[in-house]
Amino acid sequence: MHNNKEMLGTAPIGKLLFKLALPTVVAQLINMLYNIVDRIYIGHMPGDGSLALTGVGVCMPIIMIISAFAALISAGGAPRASIYMGKGDNDSAEKILGGCFSLQLFISAILTAVLLIWNEDLLLMFGASTNTIGYATDYMNIYAIGTIFVQLTLGMGAFITAQGFAKVGMMTVLIGAVSNIILDPIFIFGCNLGVRGAALATIISQAISCVWVLSFLRGKKTYLKLQRKNMRINGKLVFPCVALGLSAFIMQSSESVISVCFNSSLLKYGGDIAVGAMTILTSVMQFAMLPMQGIAQGAQPISSYNYGAKNTDRVKKTFRLLLTSCVVYSFVIWGAIMLFPQVFAGIFTPDKELIEFTANALRIYCGVMCIFGIQIACQMTFVSTGNAPCSIIVAIVRKFVLLLPFVYLIPNLVQDKTMGVYLAEPVADIIAVTFTAILFAVQFKKSLRKSERETIQRKLQ
Repeated sequence: MHNNKEMLGTAPIGKLLFKLALPTVVAQLINMLYNIVDRIYIGHMPGDGSLALTGVGVCMPIIMIISAFAALISAGGAPRASIYMGKGDNDSAEKILGGCFSLQLFISAILTAVLLIWNEDLLLMFGASTNTIGYATDYMNIYAIGTIFVQLTLGMGAFITAQGFAKVGMMTVLIGAVSNIILDPIFIFGCNLGVRGAALATIISQAISCVWVLSFLRGKKTYLKLQRKNMRINGKLVFPCVALGLSAFIMQSSESVISVCFNSSLLKYGGDIAVGAMTILTSVMQFAMLPMQGIAQGAQPISSYNYGAKNTDRVKKTFRLLLTSCVVYSFVIWGAIMLFPQVFAGIFTPDKELIEFTANALRIYCGVMCIFGIQIACQMTFVSTGNAPCSIIVAIVRKFVLLLPFVYLIPNLVQDKTMGVYLAEPVADIIAVTFTAILFAVQFKKSLRKSERETIQRKLQ
């Protein structure tokens, strides 16, 4: 247990990043795979499989928002707990863990009530039709009951990884994924529950993961223990966590808003094929980004712990290694997409016409993905060093200040209006990455200088 803490402060950074990032990357990919498996099972339901799949697809933006609420607490709580561990103040770190746990219980109760009372209205707002609303509400009514398990698994799981237990974090996802893959066919086909069976399999799997997470945080191996005495919400400790988690919340919850805007513009200019292509583009983008996000999450405990310990050299080295890894990875995946767009499109559809259309759109949509490693590395380091204002600013600028207006503006400036909608993504990314890099260069030096000054003052006292 002590070794884990010392490891974050002393082990070679390259080895440490590899050790923490690999399980996180694997966990991210498993998570995506089990979402895909879920959809494959539903799509193969006898009778109205394709309608059922569309119905469950409509639930996705709402499920993304539920996950975003878990990130609101965990994406700020876990790094701040790591920073306090680095300062040697485990008491405050445990109070953050307990306070975030209670806050998640409270948010889960509100979300469950909202979903049970207004789920039909919400689903119609997100694009359910008279043909699909029945499937969507069937799925959502059951999923709503399991909100608490989703919140606690995602939210508390982050505190396990933040202590350097990346393999335990990976096991959390693996247990949920395997349970879901086994239970899906039993409930969907065996018990003849259809879409309701898929939702039931999901919430039971999340409940199993939740028990695993909480038993680890209450057990002997953990460095930070979840204790009843710390479950009071201490505003001084917990509210800065929410402020820091706000950028992750904005990033995740805005995905659903942006997908609605993209789809409405694409439907107007390019019809159903353009909307179908967009589904593939976002899936490829997600798939490509997951390993990079995994590397960034692996770096978070190292940066946060050493920032708390005032070990600025290790914070700088971690950032340099994270930046190099992300940029190299983003160049490789960008090269693959530019050279073989048909291969990536073909993974998601056998339709020749859709593959051809999507291949052209992919080259435009992912046109500057090669520089996106800079954005991810800077954004995660802002969060890791507890810089809430900057992490919120870069999230808002990319999504709301740039991308949303460009979705409506660029089609009016180019000849091919449909491709103009896709062009919004790379144009927004070039400006956003430049802005983030400049802001980071200024702020990172400032925060490290402040940390070094505090160290000198402490030595003089």
